[in-house]
Amino acid sequence: MTRMHGSWTGGTLTARSFLKPHHVARAMFHPAWIPDSVDPSVEQLKRVRVIAGAVASLGVYTFVEGGFAFTELLENALTASAVLLFLTPLTVGVMLFVWRRTGTVRRLREPLLNSLKLLLLFIGSVVATVVLLQMANSMGGMAILPIGFAALWMVGFVGAGAFRISGNFFGTAVVHRCLPPLLATVTTWLMALPDLLTGDLHGLSLTMGIVFILGAPVTVTAIALLEMGRLKRRYGIRLGTHPAAQPPIPGPPPPIPPTAPHVPPQGNPYAPHVPPQGNPYAPPHAPAPGYSYPPPPVPPQGNPYAPHTPPQGHPYAPPGPYGQGNPYHPGPGTS
Repeated sequence: MTRMHGSWTGGTLTARSFLKPHHVARAMFHPAWIPDSVDPSVEQLKRVRVIAGAVASLGVYTFVEGGFAFTELLENALTASAVLLFLTPLTVGVMLFVWRRTGTVRRLREPLLNSLKLLLLFIGSVVATVVLLQMANSMGGMAILPIGFAALWMVGFVGAGAFRISGNFFGTAVVHRCLPPLLATVTTWLMALPDLLTGDLHGLSLTMGIVFILGAPVTVTAIALLEMGRLKRRYGIRLGTHPAAQPPIPGPPPPIPPTAPHVPPQGNPYAPHVPPQGNPYAPPHAPAPGYSYPPPPVPPQGNPYAPHTPPQGHPYAPPGPYGQGNPYHPGPGTS
């Protein structure tokens, strides 16, 4: 279950958007609070389901009979709106009764109210479109221009909205991820079974009637089962489990931070190389506090190339006991 944040349209509508009804339909019928698809393959299955649902809503038999009956299309649109207004709350109510075994229903009140608003908005748009078209057909003169323009705008708006609604099915994915395929299956079967049970094949043969009446619901059911099966296998999402008890859906991978561009070293690349200053033979680490390396020996001063002068006197003479010099050498003045 996903909580809703922000406004209904997410701030995407501007004054120029109303010139394009499909832009308004995208903002109104696919609000900002509807969660994104959990898997690209599930999104592709949903698109195929939308196409099959569109075939069921338009009624292929009208083309087979030899033309497109616009009046019958309006009747089918009103009938489909009545079916949706009755069937969607009934189906969701049954699922709420099932989910009560694994969780409380009170936590789903806010997303359920938003889905109900979206359902009423779509049904009101369909009814307003049918009324405008009938008014445009009954009026004449200049009054038909504004009403006809409004009717055509509403036709484009409702058509684009029906495409969006068929994909998200009134935003029920915000309640449970398996609700949209379930509602699509139940709706298509309920719209097809009355014609089959009453035998109203609309002028088609029995074989063609069965193919075109049951073809769409069977296709929608197969795709819906495949979609729910993929949600169960890949993400552990089960239809009978309360939305709050579902395993967390892994989010998108975090974006990879951009790598910093390589910056070349600044300065003149052609300048001569200057070696590092200081003594390259100095010890790599400073001495510990209180201890210093002894200074290098100082060589003797003077001319290192002067001839060596031996010390004066006899180097092997023993030292005299009476002082310096030779005690046996007669001193001066001795005869």
